[in-house]
Amino acid sequence: MDNTKAKEKSGFSLKNLFPKKATSLNAKKARSGWLFVLPFVLGLVFLYVGVIFESIGYSFTFYHKIPAVRGGGYELELASPLFANYEDAISAIVDTKTGATFLEKMFTGFFNQIVEIIAIIMLSLFIAILLNQKMVGRAAFRAIFFIPVVVGAGIIAKIDYDNALLESMSSLEGLDTGAVASSGMGNLVDLMDISMLFENLGIGSELIETVSNLIGNIYDIVNRSGVQMLIFLAALQSISPSIYESCQMEGATSWEIFWKITLPMISPMILANAVYTVIDSFTAESNEVMSYILSIADTTNVSGRQAASAWLYFLLVIITLGLVALVMRKVVFYQRRND
Repeated sequence: MDNTKAKEKSGFSLKNLFPKKATSLNAKKARSGWLFVLPFVLGLVFLYVGVIFESIGYSFTFYHKIPAVRGGGYELELASPLFANYEDAISAIVDTKTGATFLEKMFTGFFNQIVEIIAIIMLSLFIAILLNQKMVGRAAFRAIFFIPVVVGAGIIAKIDYDNALLESMSSLEGLDTGAVASSGMGNLVDLMDISMLFENLGIGSELIETVSNLIGNIYDIVNRSGVQMLIFLAALQSISPSIYESCQMEGATSWEIFWKITLPMISPMILANAVYTVIDSFTAESNEVMSYILSIADTTNVSGRQAASAWLYFLLVIITLGLVALVMRKVVFYQRRND
């Protein structure tokens, strides 16, 4: 006890010898963020990095099967010229009816996916704003809108995608009048009907076709909006009610509050949802380009051309994410950016 009192009087302690550095709130939040992404980082480093480099190697080699009499297996031969697989992948005919190449199909799918991504984000934001209002049964409505995400995941989505009964039923002709042919669940609205509806408005045929495709794919769009809806809902609930109260006291209308308060405050989540939706849409099995890549069956060089096609498509996805980040860069508002 005497020694302890003497040290306290002399001002010597381990705390003085090793002073603890003060940590800001943002630094603590950053550490928490790294803690959450640590499992993904470890999985990427120890599991996927090797697979990634192996896939890149396949894209620059020719794949040859070894006959069973010689022991079986396969052997890889360096492509000559080096980018032969990429040249074959770009010029490969994807659609025999139209003669479209893989490059044409990839960019056609790119524009279609961009339109669907915008529709998904707008729809999920609209639903989140509705579900954020005070009403009876709000929790039940939130669960109902999120059910398609649960039902459309994993094995259930695979069963629905390969549902032969649904496909046969949707291909029946003359379902109602005996004269209307249906080519699937997506064609809920005929393009001709929309053309006639907007004919006098002077709307172009390409815009009409885009709107028709969106209406026809409304089932799929709603199914893919659940996660984005929850993220937007969490962002809306994080806005302090006092901000809205002060705006109302100043005489701001609901329209002004939405554009000048709500939208800027949730803009970081718009960026997050845009990135998530781009990756989810471009890598879905229902995507025509992804379906083609997965179904490549070239008997002479399966792995080489398939890997080259996959990396070309991956490059398109990266460019898309870069464009999204570039567009959102000027509009995203961070409340505490300078702290």
